[in-house]
Amino acid sequence: MAVTRNITATYKGPGRVVTGLLAMGQREDRALAYLMAGCLVVFVAQMPKLARQAHLTGEDLNMLMGATLMAWLFIAPLALYCVAGLSHLVAKLFKGRGTGYGARLALFWALLASSPLMLLNGLVAGFIGPGIELQIVGILWFAIFMWFWFGGLYAAERAGTE
Repeated sequence: MAVTRNITATYKGPGRVVTGLLAMGQREDRALAYLMAGCLVVFVAQMPKLARQAHLTGEDLNMLMGATLMAWLFIAPLALYCVAGLSHLVAKLFKGRGTGYGARLALFWALLASSPLMLLNGLVAGFIGPGIELQIVGILWFAIFMWFWFGGLYAAERAGTE
C-alpha cells in the first residue's frame, strides 16, 4: 500500500497499519526510510517558524536552518533509535513478545504518520506565532503522535514476530 494511504489508515487504526507493515517482513531499510522521511518533514515544518524568528530577531536564517537540519537529520535519528530500544525493553517488562525492529517501526511510523499535523504546527508557529493556537495544535500533534506510537507498539509487541 502507498505511504499516503497508510498514513490516512493510521488515523483510523494505528495498530492495524503497523501489523500490516510488520507482515511485509523485517526490512531495516524501510524503517530507516520512514524515520528519515519523518525527520525531513519535521525539518521542513520548522522553516516558517525559523523565518519568523530570523525576521523578528535579525538572526541569520541560514544559520538557523543549518542548525535545525543538523538536529533533525543527524542527531534526532540517533536519539529516536535509543528511544525505540528503551520502549522495547519496557515492553519486555510487561511481557511484550515483539522484536526491536517492531518497536523501531512503531516509533518511526508514528513520527511519519503524524507529520501532517507537524506541518500544521510549523505553519501556525510561522504565521501566527506563540499563543493559544500554537499550543492547541502542538498538544493535538503530541496526542496523535502518542496514540500512533503506543497503538503501533502495542500491536508490534503483541504480534511477537521474530
